[in-house]
Amino acid sequence: MSPTPSRRPEGTEAYFDRLYGAAEDPYGLRDRWYEERKRVLILAALGRRRYRHAFEPGCGIGEFTVALAGRCDKLSASDRSARAVEIARRRTASLRNVSIERQDLPADWPVGGAAFDLIVLGEIGYFLDAEAMRELARCCDRSLDAEGTLLACDWRPDFAERRLATDQVHAQLAGLGLARLVRHEEDDFLLQVWTRDGRSVAQREGIR
Repeated sequence: MSPTPSRRPEGTEAYFDRLYGAAEDPYGLRDRWYEERKRVLILAALGRRRYRHAFEPGCGIGEFTVALAGRCDKLSASDRSARAVEIARRRTASLRNVSIERQDLPADWPVGGAAFDLIVLGEIGYFLDAEAMRELARCCDRSLDAEGTLLACDWRPDFAERRLATDQVHAQLAGLGLARLVRHEEDDFLLQVWTRDGRSVAQREGIR
Protein backbone atom coordinates (compact mmCIF):
# COMPACT_ATOMS: atom_id res chain seq x y z
CA MET A 1 0.00 0.00 0.00
CA SER A 2 1.08 3.58 -0.52
CA PRO A 3 -0.22 6.33 1.77
CA THR A 4 -1.46 9.58 0.33
CA PRO A 5 -1.34 12.87 2.23
CA SER A 6 -4.44 13.78 4.24
CA ARG A 7 -5.57 17.30 5.10
CA ARG A 8 -4.51 17.17 8.74
CA PRO A 9 -2.56 14.84 11.03
CA GLU A 10 -4.45 12.24 13.02
CA GLY A 11 -3.63 9.16 15.09
CA THR A 12 -2.81 6.03 13.16
CA GLU A 13 -5.75 4.11 14.65
CA ALA A 14 -8.18 6.79 13.48
CA TYR A 15 -6.36 6.91 10.15
CA PHE A 16 -6.95 3.22 9.44
CA ASP A 17 -10.49 3.27 10.79
CA ARG A 18 -11.28 6.13 8.43
CA LEU A 19 -9.60 4.48 5.45
CA TYR A 20 -11.24 1.07 5.72
CA GLY A 21 -14.53 2.54 6.84
CA ALA A 22 -14.75 4.55 3.62
CA ALA A 23 -13.59 1.91 1.13
CA GLU A 24 -12.71 -1.78 1.02
CA ASP A 25 -9.56 -1.10 -1.03
CA PRO A 26 -8.50 2.44 -0.06
CA TYR A 27 -4.99 2.10 -1.51
CA GLY A 28 -6.10 0.71 -4.88
CA LEU A 29 -4.15 -2.51 -4.37
CA ARG A 30 -6.37 -4.42 -6.77
CA ASP A 31 -6.47 -1.93 -9.64
CA ARG A 32 -3.33 0.24 -9.73
CA TRP A 33 -0.46 -0.79 -11.99
CA TYR A 34 1.87 0.80 -9.42
CA GLU A 35 0.77 -1.76 -6.82
CA GLU A 36 0.77 -4.72 -9.22
CA ARG A 37 4.26 -3.86 -10.46
CA LYS A 38 5.54 -3.44 -6.90
CA ARG A 39 4.24 -6.88 -5.93
CA VAL A 40 6.11 -8.40 -8.87
CA LEU A 41 9.32 -6.59 -7.90
CA ILE A 42 9.06 -7.74 -4.28
CA LEU A 43 8.54 -11.35 -5.26
CA ALA A 44 11.45 -11.17 -7.71
CA ALA A 45 13.72 -9.71 -5.01
CA LEU A 46 13.31 -12.76 -2.78
CA GLY A 47 16.43 -14.89 -3.04
CA ARG A 48 14.80 -18.28 -2.60
CA ARG A 49 12.11 -19.96 -4.64
CA ARG A 50 10.23 -21.23 -1.60
CA TYR A 51 9.96 -20.53 2.13
CA ARG A 52 8.96 -22.80 4.99
CA HIS A 53 7.14 -20.26 7.20
CA ALA A 54 6.78 -16.58 6.34
CA PHE A 55 5.34 -13.71 8.39
CA GLU A 56 3.70 -10.69 6.76
CA PRO A 57 2.67 -8.07 9.32
CA GLY A 58 0.69 -5.17 7.92
CA CYS A 59 -0.99 -7.33 5.29
CA GLY A 60 -3.85 -4.90 4.65
CA ILE A 61 -6.60 -6.50 2.58
CA GLY A 62 -4.40 -9.43 1.57
CA GLU A 63 -3.52 -8.74 -2.06
CA PHE A 64 0.20 -9.34 -1.58
CA THR A 65 -0.63 -12.16 0.83
CA VAL A 66 -2.28 -14.06 -2.03
CA ALA A 67 0.77 -13.57 -4.24
CA LEU A 68 3.24 -14.55 -1.52
CA ALA A 69 1.28 -17.63 -0.46
CA GLY A 70 2.34 -19.43 -3.63
CA ARG A 71 5.96 -19.23 -2.46
CA CYS A 72 5.37 -20.47 1.11
CA ASP A 73 4.52 -23.74 2.84
CA LYS A 74 2.95 -21.65 5.60
CA LEU A 75 2.19 -17.92 5.70
CA SER A 76 1.16 -16.06 8.85
CA ALA A 77 -0.14 -12.53 8.23
CA SER A 78 -1.61 -9.78 10.38
CA ASP A 79 -2.89 -6.22 10.40
CA ARG A 80 -3.80 -3.68 13.07
CA SER A 81 -7.15 -2.90 11.40
CA ALA A 82 -9.94 -5.33 12.27
CA ARG A 83 -11.73 -4.37 9.07
CA ALA A 84 -8.66 -5.08 6.95
CA VAL A 85 -8.27 -8.47 8.65
CA GLU A 86 -11.89 -9.29 7.86
CA ILE A 87 -11.38 -8.44 4.16
CA ALA A 88 -8.04 -10.28 3.98
CA ARG A 89 -9.55 -13.41 5.50
CA ARG A 90 -12.23 -13.42 2.82
CA ARG A 91 -9.62 -12.84 0.13
CA THR A 92 -7.49 -15.78 1.30
CA ALA A 93 -10.29 -18.14 2.37
CA SER A 94 -9.35 -20.74 -0.24
CA LEU A 95 -5.65 -20.78 0.75
CA ARG A 96 -5.10 -23.44 3.38
CA ASN A 97 -1.51 -22.38 4.09
CA VAL A 98 -2.52 -18.84 5.14
CA SER A 99 -3.65 -17.57 8.55
CA ILE A 100 -4.47 -13.94 9.34
CA GLU A 101 -4.74 -12.34 12.79
CA ARG A 102 -5.34 -8.87 14.17
CA GLN A 103 -2.13 -7.61 15.77
CA ASP A 104 -0.88 -4.22 16.91
CA LEU A 105 2.88 -4.37 16.52
CA PRO A 106 5.36 -4.51 18.06
CA ALA A 107 3.34 -5.28 21.21
CA ASP A 108 1.53 -8.26 19.66
CA TRP A 109 4.52 -9.74 17.83
CA PRO A 110 4.14 -13.55 17.86
CA VAL A 111 6.42 -15.24 20.38
CA GLY A 112 7.02 -18.82 21.41
CA GLY A 113 6.41 -20.37 18.01
CA ALA A 114 8.75 -21.66 15.33
CA ALA A 115 11.16 -19.15 13.81
CA PHE A 116 10.36 -17.59 10.44
CA ASP A 117 12.58 -18.02 7.41
CA LEU A 118 10.98 -14.93 5.80
CA ILE A 119 9.62 -11.71 7.29
CA VAL A 120 8.06 -9.13 4.95
CA LEU A 121 7.61 -5.61 6.33
CA GLY A 122 5.55 -3.69 3.83
CA GLU A 123 4.69 -0.06 4.56
CA ILE A 124 4.39 -0.33 8.35
CA GLY A 125 7.59 0.95 9.97
CA TYR A 126 6.95 4.62 9.28
CA PHE A 127 3.73 4.53 11.29
CA LEU A 128 5.81 3.76 14.42
CA ASP A 129 7.82 6.10 16.59
CA ALA A 130 11.57 5.56 16.87
CA GLU A 131 11.47 3.34 19.97
CA ALA A 132 8.65 1.17 18.62
CA MET A 133 10.58 0.76 15.35
CA ARG A 134 13.70 -0.28 17.28
CA GLU A 135 11.63 -2.89 19.10
CA LEU A 136 10.10 -4.09 15.82
CA ALA A 137 13.62 -4.55 14.41
CA ARG A 138 14.62 -6.52 17.51
CA CYS A 139 11.52 -8.71 17.10
CA CYS A 140 12.56 -9.47 13.53
CA ASP A 141 16.07 -10.38 14.66
CA ARG A 142 14.79 -12.70 17.38
CA SER A 143 12.30 -14.39 15.05
CA LEU A 144 14.46 -15.06 11.98
CA ASP A 145 15.89 -18.56 11.72
CA ALA A 146 19.47 -19.41 10.79
CA GLU A 147 18.83 -18.89 7.07
CA GLY A 148 16.19 -16.19 7.49
CA THR A 149 15.38 -13.40 5.04
CA LEU A 150 14.06 -9.95 6.01
CA LEU A 151 12.42 -7.75 3.37
CA ALA A 152 11.23 -4.17 3.78
CA CYS A 153 9.44 -2.05 1.20
CA ASP A 154 8.31 1.47 2.05
CA TRP A 155 6.72 4.51 0.42
CA ARG A 156 9.12 7.47 0.29
CA PRO A 157 7.06 10.70 -0.17
CA ASP A 158 5.84 12.41 2.98
CA PHE A 159 2.27 12.22 4.31
CA ALA A 160 0.53 13.51 7.40
CA GLU A 161 0.47 10.32 9.49
CA ARG A 162 4.12 9.44 8.94
CA ARG A 163 6.16 9.23 12.17
CA LEU A 164 9.50 8.10 10.74
CA ALA A 165 11.23 8.71 7.44
CA THR A 166 11.61 5.63 5.27
CA ASP A 167 15.40 5.95 5.46
CA GLN A 168 15.17 5.83 9.27
CA VAL A 169 13.05 2.69 9.13
CA HIS A 170 15.52 0.94 6.84
CA ALA A 171 18.49 2.12 8.90
CA GLN A 172 17.04 0.38 11.96
CA LEU A 173 16.73 -2.87 10.01
CA ALA A 174 20.16 -2.53 8.40
CA GLY A 175 21.57 -2.07 11.91
CA LEU A 176 20.72 -5.69 12.74
CA GLY A 177 23.90 -6.67 10.90
CA LEU A 178 22.32 -8.99 8.35
CA ALA A 179 23.90 -9.22 4.91
CA ARG A 180 22.14 -7.08 2.31
CA LEU A 181 21.06 -9.05 -0.73
CA VAL A 182 19.02 -6.40 -2.60
CA ARG A 183 18.61 -2.64 -2.61
CA HIS A 184 16.11 -1.30 -5.14
CA GLU A 185 15.44 2.43 -4.94
CA GLU A 186 12.91 4.56 -6.82
CA ASP A 187 11.45 8.01 -6.22
CA ASP A 188 8.29 6.36 -4.91
CA PHE A 189 9.60 3.54 -2.72
CA LEU A 190 12.65 1.81 -1.26
CA LEU A 191 12.94 -1.99 -1.32
CA GLN A 192 15.68 -3.83 0.56
CA VAL A 193 16.34 -7.48 1.38
CA TRP A 194 18.72 -8.76 4.07
CA THR A 195 19.64 -12.36 4.91
CA ARG A 196 21.47 -14.31 7.58
CA ASP A 197 23.01 -16.34 4.77
CA GLY A 198 25.08 -13.73 2.95
CA ARG A 199 25.44 -15.70 -0.27
CA SER A 200 23.95 -14.33 -3.48
CA VAL A 201 21.40 -16.31 -5.45
CA ALA A 202 24.13 -17.39 -7.88
CA GLN A 203 26.35 -18.51 -5.00
CA ARG A 204 23.54 -20.48 -3.39
CA GLU A 205 22.97 -22.33 -6.65
CA GLY A 206 26.64 -23.02 -7.23
CA ILE A 207 26.95 -20.84 -10.33
CA ARG A 208 29.91 -19.01 -8.86
